[in-house]
Amino acid sequence: MKPGRVVLLVLGSLFALLGVGLLIGSGSLSWAIATQRDSDGFFTTSSQRFATSSYAITSRKVDLGRPGTNDWWSREDVGTVRFRVTAAEGQKLFVAVGPQGQVENYLQGVPHDEVSDIRMRPFRPTYLPQHTTGTNTPAVPDGQSFWVAKASGPGTQTLSWNLKGGQWAVVVMNADGSRNVAADVQAGLKVRFLPGIAAGLLGGGLAALLLGVILIVAGTVKSSSPPPVAMSSGLPAPAPGHLASDQMVGNGSASAGYPPLRFDGHLDPNLSRWKWLVKWFLAIPHFLVLAFLWIAFSVLTVVAFFAILFTGQYPRSIFDFNVGVLRWTWRVNFYATNVLGTDRYPPFSLADADYPARLDVAYPQHLSRGLVLIKSWLLALPHLILVGLLTTTWSFTNRNGTRFGLNGGFLQLLVIIAAVVLLFTGRYPQGMFNLLMGLNRWMFRVIVYVALMTDVYPPFHLDQGPAEPTGGPRPLPPPAPSQATPDPDFAHQS
Repeated sequence: MKPGRVVLLVLGSLFALLGVGLLIGSGSLSWAIATQRDSDGFFTTSSQRFATSSYAITSRKVDLGRPGTNDWWSREDVGTVRFRVTAAEGQKLFVAVGPQGQVENYLQGVPHDEVSDIRMRPFRPTYLPQHTTGTNTPAVPDGQSFWVAKASGPGTQTLSWNLKGGQWAVVVMNADGSRNVAADVQAGLKVRFLPGIAAGLLGGGLAALLLGVILIVAGTVKSSSPPPVAMSSGLPAPAPGHLASDQMVGNGSASAGYPPLRFDGHLDPNLSRWKWLVKWFLAIPHFLVLAFLWIAFSVLTVVAFFAILFTGQYPRSIFDFNVGVLRWTWRVNFYATNVLGTDRYPPFSLADADYPARLDVAYPQHLSRGLVLIKSWLLALPHLILVGLLTTTWSFTNRNGTRFGLNGGFLQLLVIIAAVVLLFTGRYPQGMFNLLMGLNRWMFRVIVYVALMTDVYPPFHLDQGPAEPTGGPRPLPPPAPSQATPDPDFAHQS
């Protein structure tokens, strides 16, 4: 696949993901607008008891930015807060909002409690460990002139205030300024323009998704292929870069229960004792590129799902790209993470290369339109559980409460053991290598099945060793020891 088409696929996948994210945001916001607001348009908390033996309960400083009328959101009254405060035991309450500095001056030397934090679900206040001490008695709060919004009286009092720039504090007191304040408080927030924001997210999401689809389609337009090359077996050649579905040993891999995957890895005989310590660092450029390629892989698999559902065919250009991502991933895994079987640096390419780790998948001429609905999650579930047990991160906690983890589970444990043996003996254990190849082969068979690239169900057995077993797809020839040479039995991708 040409680099320009790869760029289009990656960009298209990113725009498509952005579009999906914006659509999810629009849907979530629309749901909240429709179901989570009261009849007055406020998002409200539950009622919670606030109580203190001192003279007042205050919030910490609420910083709403620069004071004045220059903030657009202040001018437009974007938000309104509402407090509903119910007095306990028949007392008269006072609730107000005022400038934080003037509230501090008013309560200077007056014992009071300050709310340090509020949990929303459930609505619950957290106070500072000790209330502010002093010997002063506050003046009657309703007689102060600095409040910007206030309410007082018996029963339930409602205070509404349009948000303004500045630094503010919310105060709850007894109306006569006495001790022992107790009140049930419910808070609410109304945000204007939410329907417009939801509509904007919807429009932006549809536009980004449409652009992503256009880029993906542009990147997957099938180019003309070169004439097929004759195979060494005398059978017709597959399309460039992939096995043909009839290029299997015996009576066919599918009928024998093998997925149409050729998955090989050949252990280098002269591995460095220590280079495995830095391979993960050397492979960082590959990890970065693969992160974007796997985003494209995921999005294109969704596109392929609908294509299979309606046509019974996997779009060939998407198939070529996804096989290239698997091929690239396997080379990096073999080099740096899952095997450590070679010191040769992997090429930056989606195409096949003369490398110790090689992979190819037979292109299916037809796929079941019914199986595509269930094979990725329902039918593959037993395999996903087993592969998950082999590759899931392990974590342990010692008596001191310190947690230790091992990314990659059993597979990575085997890799570490093999690396340590290599470090001290200079030899990679052949049995360990064969087992790791079997585990990786199983994992990639499951990936191919879950990615909808075949209807052949993966077998429940471990095929160890560097090459595919007898009865499976023909094994790939070992890599050349020097410069890459054309392989007549493994056609290069266009």
